[in-house]
Amino acid sequence: MAAATTERYRKEQSIPLRSSSAALYNNLSVLRLPGGRLAALSAVHGPSLSLLSAAADGLGFSHRQLQAKEGGMAVSTSLLTQAAWCVLPARVLLVLTSQRGIQMYESDGSIMVYWHALDVAEHSPGTSSGLVLVFDIPPKGTNVTVSEVLEQHRDAITDIAAELGQAPVHVESAPDGAGDLVSADDAGTLCIWSTGEEFTLLSKIPAFGCSCSSVKLWNGIVAAGYGNGQIRLYEAATGLLRAEVNAHARWIYALDVAPQTGKLLSGAEDSFVHVWKLSRNPDTGEVAIEHCHAECVTDTQVCGARFCDPEGNSFAVTGYDLSEIFRYGRA
Repeated sequence: MAAATTERYRKEQSIPLRSSSAALYNNLSVLRLPGGRLAALSAVHGPSLSLLSAAADGLGFSHRQLQAKEGGMAVSTSLLTQAAWCVLPARVLLVLTSQRGIQMYESDGSIMVYWHALDVAEHSPGTSSGLVLVFDIPPKGTNVTVSEVLEQHRDAITDIAAELGQAPVHVESAPDGAGDLVSADDAGTLCIWSTGEEFTLLSKIPAFGCSCSSVKLWNGIVAAGYGNGQIRLYEAATGLLRAEVNAHARWIYALDVAPQTGKLLSGAEDSFVHVWKLSRNPDTGEVAIEHCHAECVTDTQVCGARFCDPEGNSFAVTGYDLSEIFRYGRA
């Protein structure tokens, strides 16, 4: 771990939610448009999603509750377990997972594009049996199909992350052969994949007795947050451990990365949010992590934390049973 540097963030006006945030891993999603403009935020509570869309003038948000329907025109609902925007080359989809299935909506939540039924026992992104489902998404329309089912995990999937590919040209590119997708499970096992016409497993990082709640990829580095409060950094090309930090006193619930700078955001049950800086030495390939900022969200079990811009100059935080989203910006 490198010596700490200091960056100052200040608390800004919070955004009210119509319902509180559930105690789910990574329970905050942020949609950023090209140019860094913040478009929307969302948080899950029970069977509904609080969806906040940024106003055109950037000065406010419009609120709506998305009650996830099951099976197209069905009206029954079940508990949501995750929500995230999937930014594809030709379109953006809002993807929800629930106890009964996977639902894909247009980015504003207005139209359901696709619904994939799961067995009633399935509860998590990916599935609780450890399967990772790969979908083919057309540039428009509803002809979504399952193209692959990845079967390397034996425990419930907790998080999946892809290399965002938005690093500026002055950042060294990821090492040759680095995977561009990582999946994590409740036992703590990580699988690093190379995507393409078919998914190829590059390495499998074994569990060590602690759940992995959140993973991120940046510049060929896998950042993983665990239930023991540790952040571990691995090579996405080989799976080798490069660094580990005792980052939090309690269970980590969320990680996020700013793709243009390598800043890493972590939030945990200990009421703290930390900002870190990841780096790779272009000559030696050595990976380093340094601490930049600590923020105490008093009496709050942090369950979601996301940067609001690709440089990491602002971030947002949700907490269990908290009916607002806290926002912070560079001082």
